[in-house]
Amino acid sequence: MLTRIAVATIILSLILPVAGFAQGFSQGDKVLTLSGTGLSNEDFDNTTLSVSGDLSYFFTNSISGAVRQTVGFSDNGDSDWTASTRVAADYNFDMGRWWPFAGGSIGYVYGDDINDSWVIGPEAGIRYFVNQTTFILGMIEWEFFFNHGNGPDEEDSTFIYLLGIGFRW
Repeated sequence: MLTRIAVATIILSLILPVAGFAQGFSQGDKVLTLSGTGLSNEDFDNTTLSVSGDLSYFFTNSISGAVRQTVGFSDNGDSDWTASTRVAADYNFDMGRWWPFAGGSIGYVYGDDINDSWVIGPEAGIRYFVNQTTFILGMIEWEFFFNHGNGPDEEDSTFIYLLGIGFRW
């Protein structure tokens, strides 16, 4: 009998905080996400760093629109910079603290080490709420260049991986 009470107490202590923890998105929410990436070769003489900002608005509990700005810097003997400005639309899935999403973006990339071009592509990711207003974001985008061969190293498309933190108000 004592074991059943202990097990029931443990289960309730795990369930009740989650039930009382209202996380996620609602219509009218605004979201600011900040993320970054970086990489270097083993000799640290070829380094790339980038930062990205995202301002989103939830039109419904599930559909959001965003404006994104990314700026990157590369130092591989020459110092080069790149940037992109994009708009995106996503469908968000409510799974409690986990909020996976999928959608697409369109925008423009420009800078020193690529030929300026319009881009379009799908994106997907997940947000994990650590409290009612703050979440961790992981996302991947696949950008296709309108002008074939205009990407870095004359490629037709590129992948972008993001890890960041976001704030909902």
